Amino acid sequence: MKYDREKHHRRSIRLKGYDYKSVGSYFITICTFQRECLFGTISDGEMQLNQYGKIVHSHWQNLPKYHPRLELDEFVIMPNHIHGILSLIDNNDISRDHSNSVGAGLADNLVLENQNSFPKPAPTKNFPTEKSNQGLSEIIRGFKTFSARRVNQIRHTLGIPVWQRNYYDHIIRDETSLQKIRQYIQTNPNLWQVDQLHPNNPSKW
Repeated sequence: MKYDREKHHRRSIRLKGYDYKSVGSYFITICTFQRECLFGTISDGEMQLNQYGKIVHSHWQNLPKYHPRLELDEFVIMPNHIHGILSLIDNNDISRDHSNSVGAGLADNLVLENQNSFPKPAPTKNFPTEKSNQGLSEIIRGFKTFSARRVNQIRHTLGIPVWQRNYYDHIIRDETSLQKIRQYIQTNPNLWQVDQLHPNNPSKW
């Protein structure tokens, strides 16, 4: 087998010993494969989504339909990565109405002529149904898999990576940190030049 530095020296960037099924909020960053600017462009500090970016948006916003414990918070799609806050709630609370959380992460900086222009995720019999005990890794894995599949169907590049193999997470410990991260996500398009170099910097939180 050919030596592959990334494959043979891949390290987990999850917090060792932490249960990622635990109730709490998590700041997530996922980058595109080789940091390709795939999802649109930044114009005057505002993100302009292309058709691939709209596919990613739809898959993210639909995550609570498949994960009853999941609630969405702030979210932004950038040309070559996404930032979002995901919250896992207690099993006893999964009967609550999630309608207030779905779409709550749509930041004001997404400039779209019509909200209905977002495509619906392609139906697939393999998409996970309600599994209330799935943890963060399983949720992200499913999101990446099915959003990438749909993007590749549209661009006729089946099997080509859309996302980097791993993702970054930051466990949000308190309300102060949560508010800072929300502000960072909301203003991210204005920080595009800096963010290209450092797409995620948990040390500031």
